[in-house]
Amino acid sequence: MRKLGSLFISVLLMGLSGCNPVSSDAQSVAASHAATDVPHALPAIEWRLATSWPKNFPGLGMAPERFAHLVDEMSNGRLKISVYGAGELMPAFAVFDGVSQGKIQMAHSASFYWRGKAPAAQFFSSIPFGMTAQEINGWLHYGGGMELWTEVYQPFGIIPLAGGNTGMQMGGWFNKPINTIADFKGLKVRMPGLGGEVLKRVGAVPVNMAGRELYGALQTGAIDAAEWVGPVNDLAFGLHKVAKYYYYPGWHEPGSNMEFLINTAAFESLPEDLQAIVRVAARAINQDMLDEYTTRNVTALETLVKDEGVELKAFPPNVLLELEKISKQVIEDQANQDPLMRKVYDAYHTYEQGVRQYHKISEDAYSQQRQH
Repeated sequence: MRKLGSLFISVLLMGLSGCNPVSSDAQSVAASHAATDVPHALPAIEWRLATSWPKNFPGLGMAPERFAHLVDEMSNGRLKISVYGAGELMPAFAVFDGVSQGKIQMAHSASFYWRGKAPAAQFFSSIPFGMTAQEINGWLHYGGGMELWTEVYQPFGIIPLAGGNTGMQMGGWFNKPINTIADFKGLKVRMPGLGGEVLKRVGAVPVNMAGRELYGALQTGAIDAAEWVGPVNDLAFGLHKVAKYYYYPGWHEPGSNMEFLINTAAFESLPEDLQAIVRVAARAINQDMLDEYTTRNVTALETLVKDEGVELKAFPPNVLLELEKISKQVIEDQANQDPLMRKVYDAYHTYEQGVRQYHKISEDAYSQQRQH
């Protein structure tokens, strides 16, 4: 069975090699599998991967599990990766340092958590009123984004790879209606990254905490509102039981990109074909996560609204307009304080402006027509 799987992967990747930017990786993987008819005599290389998510959590938690399984299959068992959920090896927000210091070989997380270490990292997850999943994938893989991301993480001894995308997120759970921008004042809101900075400017108190802490924090009043991901993950955490209103859209994370973090020394110690396998597997999982969220969020939202009686509410247009204006100010102010962040933002903004013009007469035009 493994030999048959190797042959299939070889043929598949050879077919892909002429039409996408991972062609050299694909060719390396295909060549290794074409030559692999018997198991290697050398012992398997064993890696540890820690995540910022609960073990086996839908979407976020399952992506690294699938990645590890895919690497095992593609490498014919030569590279085995053990996956650990948040808190099993280290806290959720300690995984960046864990990889950087070589305590673990890999992690799966989101780059906006590292804004204190590398402010420019935020652009490789999601920024308020920024690019969608489709757009950020285009920027990363064809528009120069990956080269910039690699530059940002290079001083930390980390190689980044895109590790999935949640797609458009929800706006969050609130126990108080938001009718004007003033309604945010004084609210303690779980919202990381630049979105939290935006809320801070309108008088809210942004709080950053791991997802598994949200239910208790909302229940006890430690926080007044929280954004997490979207219907499937929010339902799994039971947030509908401790908050009344479910707001949309997710202005703060229109396409939240996840990341695989790889210790540079560990990666460079791998044979070239295993390096290629890691890259190709990550690319496959990057798309797989988006596919999963697109499908599972549909049924989860139906459950929340029809079975659990959740009240869906849209942020008023005047609130969104004000948040968008403040978001631009926050991003400009931060970019002016860090030369590398300015470099990344300028590249991000240039690509976004171009893709936005194209999407006006393609994606956006079709979506508007489909509303009729």
